[in-house]
Amino acid sequence: MTHLSALHSPTMFNTTFIRPAKFYLGGFSNIPHIRYFYIFLCFVYIVTVLGNGFLLSVIWLVKTLHTPKYMVVFNMALTDLCGSTALIPKVLDTFLFDRRYIVYEACLSYMFFVIFFASVQSWTLVTMAYDRLIAICLPLRYHNIVTETSITAILLFVWCFFVTAIATMVGLLNRLSFCSSLVINSFFCDHGPVYRLACNDISINQNLASAIVSIILIIPLAFIVATYICISIAVSRTAFREERLRALKTCTSHLMLVAIFFLPWTGTNVAAVSSYIDPNARMINSALTHTIPPLLNPIIYALKTEEVTNAIKKLCKRHYFSNKKKRKT
Repeated sequence: MTHLSALHSPTMFNTTFIRPAKFYLGGFSNIPHIRYFYIFLCFVYIVTVLGNGFLLSVIWLVKTLHTPKYMVVFNMALTDLCGSTALIPKVLDTFLFDRRYIVYEACLSYMFFVIFFASVQSWTLVTMAYDRLIAICLPLRYHNIVTETSITAILLFVWCFFVTAIATMVGLLNRLSFCSSLVINSFFCDHGPVYRLACNDISINQNLASAIVSIILIIPLAFIVATYICISIAVSRTAFREERLRALKTCTSHLMLVAIFFLPWTGTNVAAVSSYIDPNARMINSALTHTIPPLLNPIIYALKTEEVTNAIKKLCKRHYFSNKKKRKT
Protein backbone atom coordinates (compact mmCIF):
# COMPACT_ATOMS: atom_id res chain seq x y z
CA MET A 1 0.00 0.00 0.00
CA THR A 2 2.86 2.43 0.75
CA HIS A 3 4.24 1.88 -2.75
CA LEU A 4 0.93 2.77 -4.37
CA SER A 5 0.24 5.76 -2.13
CA ALA A 6 3.68 7.16 -2.96
CA LEU A 7 3.02 6.79 -6.66
CA HIS A 8 -0.41 8.41 -6.46
CA SER A 9 0.69 11.34 -4.27
CA PRO A 10 -0.09 14.90 -5.55
CA THR A 11 3.59 15.65 -6.21
CA MET A 12 3.85 12.56 -8.42
CA PHE A 13 0.74 13.56 -10.37
CA ASN A 14 1.78 17.17 -10.90
CA THR A 15 5.30 16.45 -12.11
CA THR A 16 6.26 15.73 -15.68
CA PHE A 17 9.11 13.26 -16.17
CA ILE A 18 10.85 13.38 -19.53
CA ARG A 19 12.64 10.20 -18.50
CA PRO A 20 11.40 8.88 -15.14
CA ALA A 21 13.78 7.06 -12.80
CA LYS A 22 11.39 4.15 -12.30
CA PHE A 23 8.06 2.66 -13.34
CA TYR A 24 5.72 0.63 -11.14
CA LEU A 25 4.26 -2.64 -12.46
CA GLY A 26 0.63 -2.62 -11.35
CA GLY A 27 -0.45 -6.00 -12.77
CA PHE A 28 -2.08 -8.89 -10.87
CA SER A 29 -3.53 -6.61 -8.18
CA ASN A 30 -6.36 -7.74 -5.88
CA ILE A 31 -6.55 -11.29 -7.27
CA PRO A 32 -7.33 -13.89 -4.58
CA HIS A 33 -4.91 -16.84 -4.35
CA ILE A 34 -2.66 -15.35 -7.04
CA ARG A 35 0.39 -17.01 -5.44
CA TYR A 36 -0.82 -20.34 -6.87
CA PHE A 37 -0.59 -18.81 -10.35
CA TYR A 38 3.02 -17.73 -9.66
CA ILE A 39 3.85 -21.28 -8.50
CA PHE A 40 2.25 -22.59 -11.71
CA LEU A 41 4.42 -20.17 -13.77
CA CYS A 42 7.49 -21.44 -11.92
CA PHE A 43 6.55 -25.03 -12.85
CA VAL A 44 5.92 -23.91 -16.47
CA TYR A 45 9.38 -22.31 -16.64
CA ILE A 46 11.19 -25.38 -15.25
CA VAL A 47 9.43 -27.72 -17.74
CA THR A 48 10.03 -25.23 -20.59
CA VAL A 49 13.77 -25.12 -19.86
CA LEU A 50 14.03 -28.91 -19.54
CA GLY A 51 11.88 -29.61 -22.64
CA ASN A 52 13.52 -27.10 -24.95
CA GLY A 53 16.99 -27.85 -23.58
CA PHE A 54 16.38 -31.56 -24.27
CA LEU A 55 15.12 -30.88 -27.83
CA LEU A 56 18.12 -28.63 -28.56
CA SER A 57 20.47 -31.36 -27.26
CA VAL A 58 18.82 -34.09 -29.37
CA ILE A 59 19.04 -32.00 -32.57
CA TRP A 60 22.65 -31.03 -31.77
CA LEU A 61 23.82 -34.59 -30.97
CA VAL A 62 22.01 -36.64 -33.65
CA LYS A 63 23.58 -36.05 -37.07
CA THR A 64 20.52 -37.30 -38.99
CA LEU A 65 18.68 -34.22 -37.68
CA HIS A 66 21.28 -31.84 -39.12
CA THR A 67 18.91 -30.85 -41.94
CA PRO A 68 17.34 -27.51 -42.99
CA LYS A 69 13.98 -28.56 -41.48
CA TYR A 70 15.52 -29.20 -38.07
CA MET A 71 17.57 -25.99 -38.24
CA VAL A 72 14.17 -24.25 -38.09
CA VAL A 73 13.02 -26.50 -35.21
CA PHE A 74 16.31 -25.75 -33.39
CA ASN A 75 15.66 -22.03 -33.88
CA MET A 76 12.13 -22.44 -32.49
CA ALA A 77 13.37 -24.27 -29.38
CA LEU A 78 16.09 -21.65 -28.86
CA THR A 79 13.68 -18.70 -29.13
CA ASP A 80 11.14 -20.48 -26.88
CA LEU A 81 13.85 -20.96 -24.27
CA CYS A 82 15.11 -17.37 -24.55
CA GLY A 83 11.58 -15.88 -24.62
CA SER A 84 10.51 -17.72 -21.46
CA THR A 85 13.79 -16.78 -19.73
CA ALA A 86 13.27 -13.12 -20.66
CA LEU A 87 9.76 -13.10 -19.14
CA ILE A 88 9.00 -15.65 -16.43
CA PRO A 89 11.91 -15.19 -13.93
CA LYS A 90 11.34 -11.42 -13.92
CA VAL A 91 7.56 -11.84 -13.46
CA LEU A 92 8.19 -14.14 -10.49
CA ASP A 93 10.77 -11.77 -9.00
CA THR A 94 8.41 -8.78 -9.47
CA PHE A 95 5.20 -10.20 -8.03
CA LEU A 96 6.17 -13.15 -5.84
CA PHE A 97 8.73 -11.06 -3.92
CA ASP A 98 6.84 -7.74 -4.34
CA ARG A 99 9.59 -5.89 -6.25
CA ARG A 100 7.23 -3.93 -8.47
CA TYR A 101 9.44 -0.91 -9.06
CA ILE A 102 11.55 -1.20 -12.21
CA VAL A 103 14.26 1.19 -13.38
CA TYR A 104 13.40 3.01 -16.64
CA GLU A 105 16.30 1.55 -18.68
CA ALA A 106 15.66 -1.97 -17.30
CA CYS A 107 11.98 -1.61 -18.25
CA LEU A 108 12.87 -0.80 -21.88
CA SER A 109 15.34 -3.74 -22.04
CA TYR A 110 12.70 -6.05 -20.56
CA MET A 111 10.18 -4.86 -23.17
CA PHE A 112 12.63 -5.33 -26.03
CA PHE A 113 13.57 -8.93 -25.23
CA VAL A 114 10.01 -10.16 -24.52
CA ILE A 115 8.56 -8.66 -27.72
CA PHE A 116 11.62 -9.58 -29.81
CA PHE A 117 11.54 -13.29 -28.97
CA ALA A 118 7.74 -13.44 -29.48
CA SER A 119 8.28 -11.88 -32.95
CA VAL A 120 10.97 -14.42 -33.88
CA GLN A 121 8.73 -17.28 -32.67
CA SER A 122 5.96 -16.05 -34.95
CA TRP A 123 8.18 -15.91 -38.05
CA THR A 124 9.85 -19.22 -37.24
CA LEU A 125 6.37 -20.76 -37.64
CA VAL A 126 6.16 -19.00 -41.02
CA THR A 127 9.52 -20.54 -42.01
CA MET A 128 8.20 -23.98 -40.98
CA ALA A 129 5.13 -23.40 -43.17
CA TYR A 130 7.42 -22.48 -46.10
CA ASP A 131 9.36 -25.72 -45.56
CA ARG A 132 6.14 -27.79 -45.63
CA LEU A 133 4.87 -25.89 -48.71
CA ILE A 134 7.98 -26.74 -50.76
CA ALA A 135 8.12 -30.33 -49.43
CA ILE A 136 4.54 -31.11 -50.48
CA CYS A 137 3.97 -28.87 -53.52
CA LEU A 138 7.46 -29.15 -55.07
CA PRO A 139 8.86 -32.42 -53.69
CA LEU A 140 11.32 -33.02 -56.54
CA ARG A 141 12.88 -29.56 -56.11
CA TYR A 142 12.78 -29.58 -52.26
CA HIS A 143 16.49 -30.34 -51.72
CA ASN A 144 17.50 -27.66 -54.24
CA ILE A 145 15.27 -24.93 -52.76
CA VAL A 146 15.30 -25.70 -49.02
CA THR A 147 19.03 -25.83 -48.32
CA GLU A 148 21.07 -25.07 -45.22
CA THR A 149 22.21 -21.82 -46.88
CA SER A 150 18.67 -20.66 -47.74
CA ILE A 151 17.28 -21.49 -44.28
CA THR A 152 20.26 -19.78 -42.58
CA ALA A 153 19.63 -16.68 -44.73
CA ILE A 154 15.90 -16.64 -43.88
CA LEU A 155 16.46 -17.07 -40.12
CA LEU A 156 19.28 -14.53 -40.08
CA PHE A 157 17.07 -12.02 -41.90
CA VAL A 158 14.24 -12.61 -39.35
CA TRP A 159 16.59 -12.05 -36.39
CA CYS A 160 18.20 -8.93 -37.92
CA PHE A 161 14.88 -7.44 -39.06
CA PHE A 162 13.23 -7.80 -35.65
CA VAL A 163 16.30 -6.57 -33.75
CA THR A 164 16.04 -3.38 -35.85
CA ALA A 165 12.21 -3.09 -35.77
CA ILE A 166 11.73 -3.76 -32.04
CA ALA A 167 14.76 -1.63 -31.08
CA THR A 168 13.26 1.27 -33.10
CA MET A 169 9.82 0.78 -31.48
CA VAL A 170 11.31 0.70 -27.97
CA GLY A 171 13.81 3.51 -28.70
CA LEU A 172 10.99 5.86 -29.77
CA LEU A 173 9.66 5.76 -26.20
CA ASN A 174 12.62 8.00 -25.29
CA ARG A 175 10.93 10.91 -27.10
CA LEU A 176 7.95 10.77 -24.70
CA SER A 177 7.36 12.74 -21.52
CA PHE A 178 5.56 10.89 -18.73
CA CYS A 179 3.13 12.51 -16.33
CA SER A 180 0.09 11.87 -14.10
CA SER A 181 1.05 8.24 -13.41
CA LEU A 182 4.04 5.93 -13.67
CA VAL A 183 1.98 2.81 -12.95
CA ILE A 184 2.13 0.33 -15.87
CA ASN A 185 -1.16 -1.60 -16.01
CA SER A 186 0.46 -4.85 -17.07
CA PHE A 187 2.45 -7.76 -15.65
CA PHE A 188 5.57 -6.72 -17.60
CA CYS A 189 6.83 -3.60 -19.38
CA ASP A 190 4.42 -3.97 -22.28
CA HIS A 191 4.71 -1.40 -25.06
CA GLY A 192 1.05 -0.25 -25.19
CA PRO A 193 0.54 0.35 -21.45
CA VAL A 194 3.87 2.25 -21.31
CA TYR A 195 3.38 4.68 -24.22
CA ARG A 196 -0.21 5.42 -23.09
CA LEU A 197 1.21 6.96 -19.89
CA ALA A 198 2.85 9.76 -21.91
CA CYS A 199 1.58 13.36 -21.97
CA ASN A 200 2.84 14.40 -25.39
CA ASP A 201 1.96 13.18 -28.91
CA ILE A 202 1.96 9.35 -29.07
CA SER A 203 0.75 8.99 -32.68
CA ILE A 204 4.17 7.77 -33.97
CA ASN A 205 4.36 5.15 -31.20
CA GLN A 206 0.76 4.10 -31.83
CA ASN A 207 1.25 3.74 -35.61
CA LEU A 208 4.49 1.80 -35.21
CA ALA A 209 2.86 -0.48 -32.60
CA SER A 210 0.02 -1.23 -35.06
CA ALA A 211 2.56 -1.98 -37.81
CA ILE A 212 4.54 -4.33 -35.53
CA VAL A 213 1.33 -6.15 -34.45
CA SER A 214 0.48 -6.66 -38.15
CA ILE A 215 3.99 -7.98 -38.84
CA ILE A 216 3.96 -10.32 -35.82
CA LEU A 217 0.37 -11.61 -36.02
CA ILE A 218 -1.70 -10.70 -39.10
CA ILE A 219 0.85 -11.16 -41.93
CA PRO A 220 2.32 -14.47 -40.59
CA LEU A 221 -1.15 -15.93 -39.99
CA ALA A 222 -2.30 -14.87 -43.48
CA PHE A 223 0.83 -16.43 -45.03
CA ILE A 224 0.35 -19.70 -43.10
CA VAL A 225 -3.35 -19.90 -44.10
CA ALA A 226 -2.41 -19.27 -47.76
CA THR A 227 0.33 -21.93 -47.47
CA TYR A 228 -2.12 -24.55 -46.22
CA ILE A 229 -4.64 -23.69 -48.94
CA CYS A 230 -1.89 -24.44 -51.50
CA ILE A 231 -0.94 -27.63 -49.61
CA SER A 232 -4.61 -28.76 -49.53
CA ILE A 233 -4.94 -28.23 -53.30
CA ALA A 234 -1.70 -30.16 -53.94
CA VAL A 235 -2.74 -33.02 -51.64
CA SER A 236 -6.24 -33.23 -53.17
CA ARG A 237 -4.63 -33.80 -56.59
CA THR A 238 -2.67 -36.81 -55.29
CA ALA A 239 -4.19 -40.03 -56.59
CA PHE A 240 -3.18 -42.36 -53.73
CA ARG A 241 -4.87 -42.09 -50.33
CA GLU A 242 -1.72 -43.31 -48.50
CA GLU A 243 0.36 -40.50 -50.02
CA ARG A 244 -2.26 -37.95 -49.01
CA LEU A 245 -2.27 -39.19 -45.41
CA ARG A 246 1.53 -39.25 -45.30
CA ALA A 247 1.71 -35.66 -46.59
CA LEU A 248 -0.87 -34.44 -44.07
CA LYS A 249 0.85 -36.31 -41.24
CA THR A 250 4.03 -34.29 -41.80
CA CYS A 251 1.98 -31.10 -41.21
CA THR A 252 0.19 -32.08 -37.98
CA SER A 253 2.97 -30.99 -35.60
CA HIS A 254 3.30 -27.62 -37.34
CA LEU A 255 -0.48 -27.05 -37.36
CA MET A 256 -0.62 -27.76 -33.63
CA LEU A 257 2.18 -25.25 -32.98
CA VAL A 258 0.39 -22.65 -35.13
CA ALA A 259 -2.90 -23.18 -33.25
CA ILE A 260 -1.22 -23.00 -29.84
CA PHE A 261 0.64 -19.79 -30.74
CA PHE A 262 -1.86 -17.80 -32.85
CA LEU A 263 -5.32 -18.72 -31.50
CA PRO A 264 -4.80 -17.28 -27.96
CA TRP A 265 -3.16 -14.11 -29.37
CA THR A 266 -5.96 -13.63 -31.92
CA GLY A 267 -8.68 -14.38 -29.36
CA THR A 268 -7.25 -11.93 -26.83
CA ASN A 269 -6.92 -9.11 -29.39
CA VAL A 270 -10.39 -9.65 -30.90
CA ALA A 271 -11.98 -9.78 -27.43
CA ALA A 272 -10.13 -6.63 -26.36
CA VAL A 273 -11.45 -4.72 -29.38
CA SER A 274 -15.01 -6.10 -29.46
CA SER A 275 -15.87 -6.24 -25.75
CA TYR A 276 -14.69 -5.28 -22.27
CA ILE A 277 -12.28 -7.66 -20.53
CA ASP A 278 -11.40 -7.36 -16.87
CA PRO A 279 -7.75 -6.13 -16.74
CA ASN A 280 -6.67 -8.98 -14.47
CA ALA A 281 -8.34 -11.59 -16.71
CA ARG A 282 -6.61 -10.03 -19.72
CA MET A 283 -3.23 -10.11 -17.96
CA ILE A 284 -3.56 -13.75 -16.88
CA ASN A 285 -4.62 -14.72 -20.40
CA SER A 286 -1.72 -12.73 -21.87
CA ALA A 287 0.74 -14.36 -19.44
CA LEU A 288 -0.49 -17.83 -20.47
CA THR A 289 -0.31 -16.85 -24.15
CA HIS A 290 3.35 -15.90 -23.69
CA THR A 291 4.32 -18.95 -21.62
CA ILE A 292 2.27 -22.01 -22.65
CA PRO A 293 3.41 -22.34 -26.33
CA PRO A 294 7.13 -22.60 -25.37
CA LEU A 295 6.13 -25.25 -22.80
CA LEU A 296 4.16 -27.37 -25.30
CA ASN A 297 6.28 -27.00 -28.46
CA PRO A 298 9.07 -29.45 -27.49
CA ILE A 299 6.50 -31.95 -26.12
CA ILE A 300 4.60 -31.86 -29.44
CA TYR A 301 7.79 -32.31 -31.44
CA ALA A 302 9.08 -35.11 -29.20
CA LEU A 303 5.80 -37.04 -29.28
CA LYS A 304 4.37 -36.26 -32.73
CA THR A 305 7.46 -36.22 -34.97
CA GLU A 306 8.79 -39.62 -36.02
CA GLU A 307 12.34 -38.39 -36.77
CA VAL A 308 12.69 -36.90 -33.28
CA THR A 309 11.31 -39.99 -31.50
CA ASN A 310 13.70 -42.18 -33.52
CA ALA A 311 16.59 -39.83 -32.67
CA ILE A 312 15.71 -40.02 -28.96
CA LYS A 313 15.67 -43.85 -29.17
CA LYS A 314 19.08 -43.76 -30.89
CA LEU A 315 20.52 -41.57 -28.13
CA CYS A 316 19.07 -43.82 -25.42
CA LYS A 317 20.54 -46.93 -27.08
CA ARG A 318 23.91 -45.23 -27.52
CA HIS A 319 23.90 -44.19 -23.85
CA TYR A 320 22.82 -47.68 -22.74
CA PHE A 321 25.56 -49.49 -24.73
CA SER A 322 28.27 -47.02 -23.66
CA ASN A 323 27.31 -47.59 -19.99
CA LYS A 324 27.34 -51.36 -20.58
CA LYS A 325 30.86 -51.18 -22.01
CA LYS A 326 32.04 -49.12 -19.05
CA ARG A 327 30.65 -51.70 -16.61
CA LYS A 328 32.43 -54.53 -18.47
CA THR A 329 35.77 -52.71 -18.44
